[in-house]
Amino acid sequence: MKRYEVREEISEKAAEGLQGLPPLLARLLFHRGIKMAEEAEKFLNPDYEKHIHNPFLLKGMAQAVERMVKAAENKERIVVWSDYDADGIPGAVALHDFFKKIGYENFENYIPDRHDEGFGLNAEGIEGIAKRGAKLLITVDCGIADAKEIEYAHSLGVDVIITDHHLPNGEFPRASAVINPKQEGCDYPDKNLCGAGVAFKLVQALCSILRSDLKISEAIFPIGWEKWLLDMVGLATFSDMVPLTGENRVLAHYGLKVLRKSPRAGLRELLLRLKISQKNLTEDDVSFMITPRINAASRMGKPMDAFKLLSTKDDLEAGMYAEHLNKINDERKGRVAAIVKEAKKIMSERLVSAQKEVIVLGNPLWRPSLLGLVANALAEDHGRPVFLWGREGGSKIKGSCRSSGDVNLITLMEAARGAFVEFGGHHSSGGFTVAEEKIHFLAEELLCAYKKIQSVKDSAAEPLWVDARFSLDDVNDENYSVVEKLAPFGTGNPKPVFLFENLRVAEIGRFGRDKNHLSLVFNKSNGGEVSAISFFMSPDGFGREIKAGDTINLVATLEKSFYRHPPVLRLRVVDILQ
Repeated sequence: MKRYEVREEISEKAAEGLQGLPPLLARLLFHRGIKMAEEAEKFLNPDYEKHIHNPFLLKGMAQAVERMVKAAENKERIVVWSDYDADGIPGAVALHDFFKKIGYENFENYIPDRHDEGFGLNAEGIEGIAKRGAKLLITVDCGIADAKEIEYAHSLGVDVIITDHHLPNGEFPRASAVINPKQEGCDYPDKNLCGAGVAFKLVQALCSILRSDLKISEAIFPIGWEKWLLDMVGLATFSDMVPLTGENRVLAHYGLKVLRKSPRAGLRELLLRLKISQKNLTEDDVSFMITPRINAASRMGKPMDAFKLLSTKDDLEAGMYAEHLNKINDERKGRVAAIVKEAKKIMSERLVSAQKEVIVLGNPLWRPSLLGLVANALAEDHGRPVFLWGREGGSKIKGSCRSSGDVNLITLMEAARGAFVEFGGHHSSGGFTVAEEKIHFLAEELLCAYKKIQSVKDSAAEPLWVDARFSLDDVNDENYSVVEKLAPFGTGNPKPVFLFENLRVAEIGRFGRDKNHLSLVFNKSNGGEVSAISFFMSPDGFGREIKAGDTINLVATLEKSFYRHPPVLRLRVVDILQ
C-alpha cells in the first residue's frame, strides 16, 4: 500500500542561505537540494550565456568540426542519419536547418524505417547513401553501438561522425569523430544531454568556427541565430525524459520559450488541431500531445512524415502532415489499447505470471514498436518491471521493457545478458532483441536476474514524498506563481506535490469526448470553488468509489488550464488516499 509523508521543515541554516525568498519557494528549493542564494539564482533564472557550456569541451568536437569544414569546402555530399523517435528527429531537423541557413545544399536527411531497418545504422542503408555519392555521414542519437556498420561505411569511402548520448556498449566505433558526453575520457561537465542536445552542441561549435575563421557575413548568418533551433532541442529534451537539471534545465527553459513563438508551420498547424495555445504551451503539452504524434510516424507509418512536419516551410504541406500525424496517432492509440486488453487477458488466465516480480509476455503478432506504450501501462498498473515482445522481420524477436521506477532495467538486463542478442535503454525504459530459440526461457532468466540484484526492501521505509500540506485557500495565484518559478518540470525536477486533508467532495463528474476523465469540485471557505481533474480515471479508480459528499485526503499538483478564457487555476490529482 502506498504511504505518503510530508517533507520535513526547512533547516535553520538553509533558511538563512535562502533568506529573502518566499517561504514556500525556499522550502521547495531546499528539497531540491538547493540551499544557498547563488544556487537558487542559477536554478530560478537560467542564463543562456552564463550556463551553457563551451561545445569544444566535448571530446571529439574539434575533429568533427574540422572534418565538416573540409566536407563543406570540397562540396562533399553529407548525410544526416538520425534515430526515428522524438529525440533523433528534432536533432535531425536542427542540422537540416543549419545546412539550409548557411546555403549548403549537397546534403540529405536519412531516417531508417523502424520496422524494416531497426535502430541505428545498417548495411543496406549505408550502401544506398554511398551509391548516391555520400562522403560524410553524421549520426544523431545513434551510432555509438554500430562499430561494424561504421567499418563498412569506411570501406565504401564514407567517413562517419557520431553524435550520440547512449552509453557505449560493446566495441567502441572507429569513426572520424565521436561526440558523446558518456564516452570514456570526455570531461564535459554535463553527461545528461539528449541526442538532439549533443547534435545542437555540434551546431554551436560550427557556428563559432564559421563566424570566426570563415567569417561568414552577419547579414547571412546573424549572431545568435542558432538559438532558434532550441525549439527542437527543447522538444527532444522533454520527449527523451533526460534529467531537467544542469545544462538540460537551461536548454528546456529556452526551448520552451522558443517553442512558444516558433515560426515552424508544421508546429503551428499541429497545435491548431490539438486546440493548444502556442503562446501558453507547457512541457505537459509537449510530452503528452506533441511527442506521441512525432513518435506515431515511426510506429505507424514513416518517420520522415514527422521530420517533414517539423522542417517544412509550406503551410499547405504543414497542414497535410499535421492532419496525417493526428490520424495515425489515433490509430496507434486504438492498437495499443487492443494489445493492453489482450495482455491483461493473458495475465488473468495465467495468475502465476501476474504474481511474479517481473512480468514477461509476448505474441509473435504484436508489433514491437507499440510495445513500449503497452509495457508502460502495465508497469504503472502493477508496479513492477514489464517485458513485452513481438516479432519483426523473419526470426527477429524484439521487445520493450518499462519499470515502475524502483528497478534499474539496464542493471536487470545486464544480469540476464545471456538471454539477449542485444539490449539498451535507460533506468526506466529499454528495448531488447532475443533469439527465437531463447524466447521461452526469457521469463525464467529475468526472474533469476531480478532475485540476484534485488535486496529485500521494506516498502514501508520508502514513502512517497509530499512537498507541503495545503488547504483549499492555498490554491491561489500567489502560490501558483511560486510553483511556476520552478518550471519546466520533468525527470529530475518533478512538479511540487501537495497534501489536502479532509476535503468534502461537492461534485463529481466525467468529461472528455468519451467521458473517460474524472473531475472533482470542492468548496472553499470563502465561497469559491476549486476543481481537480484526473485524466483516464474513473470514480472507482483509487481503490474505492468516490461519491459526492465523501470526505477524502487528496494528493495533487497545482496547474493552470488555458483551454478556456480566462485561464483557470486547478488541481491535478496524483492520488486519493484510503
